[in-house]
Amino acid sequence: MKAGIVGLPNVGKSTLFNCLSNAKAQSANFPFCTIEPNIGVVNVPDPRLEKLESLVDPERVMPATVEIVDIAGLVKGASKGEGLGNQFLANIRETDAILHVLRCFDNDNIVHVDGSVNPIRDKETIDIELQLKDLETVEKKLDKVKRAAKTGNKEAQKEEAILLKIKDAIESGISVRAIEFSEDDYNDFVKPSQFITDKPVMYVCNVDEGSAVSGNAYVEQVRDAVKNEKAEVLVLAVGTEADINELDDYEERQMFLQDIGLDEAGSAKLIRGAYKLLNQQTYFTAGVKEVRAWTIDIGATAPQAAGVIHTDFEKGFIRAEVIAYEDYIAFGSESKVKEAGKMRVEGKNYIVKDGDVMHFLFNV
Repeated sequence: MKAGIVGLPNVGKSTLFNCLSNAKAQSANFPFCTIEPNIGVVNVPDPRLEKLESLVDPERVMPATVEIVDIAGLVKGASKGEGLGNQFLANIRETDAILHVLRCFDNDNIVHVDGSVNPIRDKETIDIELQLKDLETVEKKLDKVKRAAKTGNKEAQKEEAILLKIKDAIESGISVRAIEFSEDDYNDFVKPSQFITDKPVMYVCNVDEGSAVSGNAYVEQVRDAVKNEKAEVLVLAVGTEADINELDDYEERQMFLQDIGLDEAGSAKLIRGAYKLLNQQTYFTAGVKEVRAWTIDIGATAPQAAGVIHTDFEKGFIRAEVIAYEDYIAFGSESKVKEAGKMRVEGKNYIVKDGDVMHFLFNV
């Protein structure tokens, strides 16, 4: 699962990517500095993993990860191929969620591609380009479906109605994610088309250091503009995060954060936010060899969770021994949890909860 960082040129995307991945993506003060997407596999910060490590004292600890893609800046006309637009849009299509970076700071030394700072205009520029690409997708599909619908094919007629609904909405400036569908219609006709504007989105307001805690007037404009989108808005001082990232010493980083009034790095919140945006959650395995966080979809069953470790675990699944994370911490060890009767045995229909500590029994 991948989250793609998008935005206009020079809004701080590559700097943010560097903060998240500790990679050094090229970052410069001019458009199209980034052409090929940079990809980073990022550890998901999780204090629960540290607590389990302190109790189990394993040989190694393996955190959950999320893949972040730094996609080059989009410009007006990208849907028509402007500024290498086709390549950029193809890169966005391959991601599962969008982290949309908006410039919410003033700085005369950093050029803006449109000459002035206006996050709402910037958001609309990107939205329009993505919507135009989706409109192209809808129109191509409609050409095929209409022919089948005319022959009396009921399924094609149903799909035609859904596609026309999407077309009308996009032409009104509404993204696919904001359109209401029944669950069946969405799964049958919308989801397979992989519309770009159907991807879940988080707006990352890149602010100056003084606005890192409370935001600023630009951030309030963004919050107001997206209030009907069911999208999360995160305030992040990307330049400051980059400075923090340069410090090797953990204590120094914490002191820096405290000085500007933050309890943790904003990049950690962003990574967790991206993980949630991708509909992901974590379960743990805990033993002396390894304490590990495993990534599963929210709503996954016990066999599906087992299959993340190895396909044989899912094929030959018998049962799962499950300890709630809170019980593991409260009692301090697996043996004490068992003694207290707090370990549960769950079968194939068990829906895994975030934070479950699990052990699988299987037979192949």
